[in-house]
Amino acid sequence: MLITICDDKNSLGAIAAEKGATFIREAIKERGECNAAFVTGKSQIATLKALAEEKDIDWSKVNVFLLDEFIGLEKGHKASSSTFLYEYFLNLIPGVNSFHAICPDEDKVDQTIKELNKVMENHHLDCAFICIGENGHLAFNDPPANLDTRDPYIKVTLEDRSRRQQANEGWFKNINEVPREAITMSIYEILMSKHIIISCPDQRKAKAVAMCVFDDITPLSPAAVVRRSQDAYLYLDRLSACLVFSDQRKY
Repeated sequence: MLITICDDKNSLGAIAAEKGATFIREAIKERGECNAAFVTGKSQIATLKALAEEKDIDWSKVNVFLLDEFIGLEKGHKASSSTFLYEYFLNLIPGVNSFHAICPDEDKVDQTIKELNKVMENHHLDCAFICIGENGHLAFNDPPANLDTRDPYIKVTLEDRSRRQQANEGWFKNINEVPREAITMSIYEILMSKHIIISCPDQRKAKAVAMCVFDDITPLSPAAVVRRSQDAYLYLDRLSACLVFSDQRKY
């Protein structure tokens, strides 16, 4: 895993987007299409904005997947991953080849997962744009995460720390409004991506970043699993990197 420390979240977003754009272009050149997955949240806005401004990407050859979605949200809710990705990315670029939204209907969870998993059989990820949650989760794989399943998408129960983060970011009025369950791409499927771009700014992510870099790889530290990736890039700003690198100079 290659770690890059940037001055601020905007420069982080620009550098992460440039690297991700390179992988998207490579996949299109090599195979005629690219399969890319995206996580959502405030930490991703700078990266998505910069990626939308990248030149010479034929978006009509890109298949877009979501990493997760809450179960039970009404259509158009601001916390919906689909709503977010349209607002901050999809509406800013030419039409993509396909966008595989995750249906949030709680009465269709099993059907939704079955359909998504069938699609993934023929859509191996070229690039995944992800982040690390404040509790160390990847997508909505909260600790203790299922590291054994080989299913591309699974149903999960959200940890209270994860739900509290959603409320603190302003997506919900309080934690009681945050759904307790979600559909998420599994740890295994994320790791199968040929390239992984991790955009992780802000001091509130510092402990999770340290977990990613230093913790043993266990279900209690999902973020640490990215060290097993064949090609992962962790982008930090000075705030999120504060517990990873410190000034060791002696005066």
